[in-house]
Amino acid sequence: MSIQLTDEQLMIQSMVRDFAREVIAPTAAERDKNKAFPAENLKRLAELGFMGMMVPPEYNGSGADTVSYVLALAEVAYACAATAVVMSVHNSIVCESILRYGSEAQKQQWLKRLAVGELLGAFALTEPHAGSDPLRQSTKAVRDGNDYVLNGTKRFITTAKNAGLIIVTAKTDEVARHRGISAFIIPQGAAGLAVGHLEDKMGLRASDTADLIFEDCRVPAENLLGSEGEGFKIAMTALDGGRIGIAAQSVGVAQAALDAAVQYAKEREQFGQSISKFQGLRWIVADMATEIEAGRQLMLSAAAMKDRGVNFSMQASMAKLYASEMVNRVTARAVQMHGGYGFIREYPVERFYRDARVFTIYEGTSEIQRIVISNHIFQDKRTP
Repeated sequence: MSIQLTDEQLMIQSMVRDFAREVIAPTAAERDKNKAFPAENLKRLAELGFMGMMVPPEYNGSGADTVSYVLALAEVAYACAATAVVMSVHNSIVCESILRYGSEAQKQQWLKRLAVGELLGAFALTEPHAGSDPLRQSTKAVRDGNDYVLNGTKRFITTAKNAGLIIVTAKTDEVARHRGISAFIIPQGAAGLAVGHLEDKMGLRASDTADLIFEDCRVPAENLLGSEGEGFKIAMTALDGGRIGIAAQSVGVAQAALDAAVQYAKEREQFGQSISKFQGLRWIVADMATEIEAGRQLMLSAAAMKDRGVNFSMQASMAKLYASEMVNRVTARAVQMHGGYGFIREYPVERFYRDARVFTIYEGTSEIQRIVISNHIFQDKRTP
């Protein structure tokens, strides 16, 4: 690898790989079929220190670096992408946002519990009419004495039903555009907060996705995350880290699809020999492996830049863009290599194909990533 991994990073990767393949993978297909939330997986991951990986030890976290985190996340995604997406949002977006922008009281009250998996985190930015354009969000937060009162609807929120804590963005100033958006920490069960319809999704079916509806939801002012008007910045900063997480999920699912396709090719015989002997198929496998390695290197490069404390926004978008599109190509080829068997649920490549499809959409579509990347190249500051 171009990035030299430390012994500690390799140890973390090996430990998660063993756990994910022995404990998480065997029941992944059943969870997908039944849309069963992976609560037990997440509990076990928390016990191993993987639900607060980049949180410092003083807040009950593991204090790991980003490279270790993406290596671990890729291994979880290899076994079960639905478990990985919950782990990713929780670590990359929720824990990181409170660590970076939260007050000391908020860290003591919320981050410590998140880091040990006592609470799962969700992040509510998207709305019915505000996806790629977060400035169009209409959820409002109005100051009323020592509280804010929130009204609005958030859509497609990962872990909406099962999260114990939700970071929510809302407009506190109608005319200040991106500087008029604030972020709030809201516990599940707060008065005026309701979980809406659970989506019936193509993939990641064991991960719940739902609306969050706020009707005169009263939030104490001390639950404001950062300062008033910092919500857009908090969201964009969180998404930078989250995009590296999507790259890691993409790499993990792609590697699982390649491994399954290679194993099938060794076992399947046509025309009197193993199909793994056919040159056309071998070249397809070579291309798949090369693309996965390219995605892995982009993921590791962006993670290493984050660890060095340099601006990694463009590299995070590059990693997310390439890896998410790569996993869709790789899983499609894996299905093709299985022939008709790839189209039935008995074989895991069918699930990998469905799980991969959303990776080019959530946490910023491929089109948004191209805007971010080109804006950095042209040094245009109006980056989404």
